[in-house]
Amino acid sequence: MAQLYNLVVDLNAPLNTAPISGIAISEPQAADDRTLAWIDDVFGGSWSSEAFAGSNVIARRNGAPIAFATIDPRGLRFAWLAGIAQQAGVGLAGPIGVVPHERGRGIGRAVLRGVLAALRERGFARALIPAVSEDLLAYYADAVGATVAERFDRTELYRPARRVLVMASGNGSNFQAVADAVRSQVLPIDVVALLCNNLHALALIRARDAGVPSHVIAWNRRDESREQYDRRLLDAAAAEQPDLVLMLGWMHLLSSEFVDTFAEIVNLHPAFLPLDPARDDVTMPDGTQIPAFRGPRAVTDALAASSSWVGATLHRVTQDTDRGPVMARKPLRVTIGEEEAQLMERVHELERGVVRSGLMRWVYER
Repeated sequence: MAQLYNLVVDLNAPLNTAPISGIAISEPQAADDRTLAWIDDVFGGSWSSEAFAGSNVIARRNGAPIAFATIDPRGLRFAWLAGIAQQAGVGLAGPIGVVPHERGRGIGRAVLRGVLAALRERGFARALIPAVSEDLLAYYADAVGATVAERFDRTELYRPARRVLVMASGNGSNFQAVADAVRSQVLPIDVVALLCNNLHALALIRARDAGVPSHVIAWNRRDESREQYDRRLLDAAAAEQPDLVLMLGWMHLLSSEFVDTFAEIVNLHPAFLPLDPARDDVTMPDGTQIPAFRGPRAVTDALAASSSWVGATLHRVTQDTDRGPVMARKPLRVTIGEEEAQLMERVHELERGVVRSGLMRWVYER
């Protein structure tokens, strides 16, 4: 079975921090928005939110970032951080990323040693390099003398209960992608039901074909108040006893009571949202600053504003619409003259990877 390893490095051992010609490596600092967007663009997944939670060493060639490593991110909830990571004197080293065309040139080793030196300066005795796959064990052992401290079967790290209720209103292409990933065992979750508020949504047919029970909870505004509908929707969701409510194109604002009832709700939003939920703008990988494009018409609004970027974000749902903590996100550049239908198709394709990445993060979190 696939294994993950937590590695430790003795920070009292000498470190070779010799410079690399043509490469500038920064002192540890908070990553700016542009660098965080670059991390999402190049590496995908949830690494930017981890980098946002710590300080970072950035390697640049001719001013352009080519590698990064995060120092002691705080507040992470991954299951592999429940053991040695909690011991006194242990600091986190990572995540660590090098752009593909720069690998094999010693740059990863240089930024890693910069992180270890920074942890030592902060008073840590040991560094933990977490969740390393088996194919990288020899690399870390050779680079910094890392040794295995903990070994995990991946399945041992999964949440013990993973009942997921999907809520969708339309085509359901992202629901289909999730169902396919579950069937192929790419996503270790159980999609227990689909709730839909549109009797004619294609998502209902996709659920039927996937063998997932579906329930139409439509709102007839002439015969039912908003409060009555919200109560009926809440009751239908609660009946499924979900560990996670996953909103994939759900076009109805949830009531405050609904949000308070379920501790775990995540939403897919077709925009590149800022990691700081208080921000109303976000910086893209090329330095362009654009509005956050919250709300139900994100792609339409982006095109109306002549934005050169859009994106996709999976985020936790809070009482503040589209302002919950980011689980995963990725930017997408708009092609000049692109029509909305073409752009939406590319956004949907992007969303599928963001959803998979964000859901795997949720599976591993505690």
